[in-house]
Amino acid sequence: MNENIDKFIDALSLSLSGETFIKLTLGNYRGADKHLQKIQVRPIKTKKGTRLYFLYRSDSRDTAKNFSFDEGVQTVRDLVGNEFFGAHLFTTENDFQLDIGKRASRLHKAKSTFTSPLPLDHDREKQRWVDQSSSYLKALGITNDDGKVRDRAQDKWRQINKFVEILASLVNKSPLADRKKLSLVDMGSGKGYLTFASYDFLRNVRGIDIEVTGVEQRSDLVEKCNTIAEASEFSGLKFVGGGIGDLELGKTDILIALHACNTATDEALHKGIEANASIVVVAPCCHQELRPQIKPPEFLKEVLKHGIMLERTAEFLTDSLRSLLLERAGYETRMIDFVPIEHTPKNLMLIATKGTAAQRVAEIDREIAQIKDMYSIKEQRLEKLIESSKAAVK
Repeated sequence: MNENIDKFIDALSLSLSGETFIKLTLGNYRGADKHLQKIQVRPIKTKKGTRLYFLYRSDSRDTAKNFSFDEGVQTVRDLVGNEFFGAHLFTTENDFQLDIGKRASRLHKAKSTFTSPLPLDHDREKQRWVDQSSSYLKALGITNDDGKVRDRAQDKWRQINKFVEILASLVNKSPLADRKKLSLVDMGSGKGYLTFASYDFLRNVRGIDIEVTGVEQRSDLVEKCNTIAEASEFSGLKFVGGGIGDLELGKTDILIALHACNTATDEALHKGIEANASIVVVAPCCHQELRPQIKPPEFLKEVLKHGIMLERTAEFLTDSLRSLLLERAGYETRMIDFVPIEHTPKNLMLIATKGTAAQRVAEIDREIAQIKDMYSIKEQRLEKLIESSKAAVK
């Protein structure tokens, strides 16, 4: 067993004996079981006392087992580095992320996501990342006078919690994890749901000296959000009026833009690239730019003669080109479902994290050219903005 695995197991044992353990996840499975995906571990109360509850998650069914602390530690020791090559330990003192490669392993220690233990009940409530009693939630219409989430705001409540969970994970796994001071800009902040939640979590849960700016064109929303921020005593949060393309951003650590319509998403992505942001998160919507340009290749004419198929193809091509352009600019990208489709149809999220340097630039250029040529696409907004910036520098 290598040194980083030993340190990870030691941290797990210490957290259990010191009663700081929150939960553990084992991932990156490479074992013989074709269905097993990951294992989630948390403490629970049983008739035999506090035990470790192992939930084996698979694509077909889940299986649960309970172990004593010693048995649980030994089970993790047997699995890590043999069947699972990624592990994430959460304690009230620190988070530990272990990644094991073919030649080396890496152990990253970060500030704790959780500051207090979770309930030990078997049927405990789902972890919430946002304090439901926060005054700004009431002011924004998410909760009522009793601090309960309004029936009509349930979907938005899920979205807020899911976004903060994603943001926390991204920060923990990035070079920003140990930074004491950060900046975040929300492009097209709207009513400010995610802007407020991001500030509250990073400032009041993570203890980061965070400066958050919400950018919104509608002056009434800017005024309302600034009033709520002042009433909440969120001194590092402000909202400014203006369009995304008009904003002089400067250096920014995190940029988010959720549901910026059509090419406004491209404007936001371009601002993130120019600002050299470490983390860029967008949830695109209203993909209107490419659809009128698309001329289906001969072998797809009968498929794309249907309007709905052409619309979905335009969405697919738009976000694929955006991802490739971000990679060419030196970002690592991935796309995920933001929240389940039954809660909102606008559920795709494009995440970009800054890498060390742009990779395979020539290859990406060829891929972009081939896509545009196949579908007769003349131009895409983000590509055009990047080219304009390069021309201006020259």
